[in-house]
Amino acid sequence: MAQSILITGAAQGIGAEIARTFYQHGYLVGIFDINEIQSQKLAKGLGSRAFAGYLDVSDYDHWQHALKQFVQWAGELNILVNNAGILYSGAFEHTNIQTHHRTIDINVKGVLNGCHAALPYLKQTGFARIINLSSASAIYGQADLSSYSASKFAVRGLTEALDVEWQKYGIRVLDVMPLFVQTTMVKNMDAASIQNMGVNLSPSDVAKQVLKLAQQQDHFFRATHTAIGLKTKVLYQLSNISPQFLNRLSNLMISRRKK
Repeated sequence: MAQSILITGAAQGIGAEIARTFYQHGYLVGIFDINEIQSQKLAKGLGSRAFAGYLDVSDYDHWQHALKQFVQWAGELNILVNNAGILYSGAFEHTNIQTHHRTIDINVKGVLNGCHAALPYLKQTGFARIINLSSASAIYGQADLSSYSASKFAVRGLTEALDVEWQKYGIRVLDVMPLFVQTTMVKNMDAASIQNMGVNLSPSDVAKQVLKLAQQQDHFFRATHTAIGLKTKVLYQLSNISPQFLNRLSNLMISRRKK
């Protein structure tokens, strides 16, 4: 029996590419998004091993309904990919509080909801894994991306905690940490770090790494976090060995606006 995967925010961008990649490798693929029309279109284009549904990740009741739907169709849930997320940019004080709240509702509460609601299903399978979409913005807080950065730090912390806590169930909880990816989400962003660092990763780069994490056999030394892209790997490694004032200095340089 083919393994199954449920992906949130899967109607477009990184989520859609993850869906295509796993479908090509024989998985039963759940494509869930608030854009149900686009989800259905993608599922139809992929074929009979794809299932589409509506999911607002910030609503726990929606999660329970979506998971029940998917497991009735697929038979079980092996892999959950918490991909759904939003990105707003600009000065913290110039961004209205409702926008900050929406970032937390989707990027943080969405992942919390998914992990909590999916656990009963994941515990019933012989192979279970959660892969969260964190970010290079969770390495050090990013100016002009304050709420987004904070939300990804939360994802990073939750991932670390549950990867330890759910060892008793044989469930690995991992994350990927890409720098900025070529999607509609980063177009016209008002953040110097995006302009200075560039947008060099594609959705395919992320999807390939998620597939690799899903297929790798587990062992005690398997890393919880996976940085994607050379720039992210360098920043991640430097943050682990550099004094805090150097980390702050390097991020000040990255966040400096060009004249």
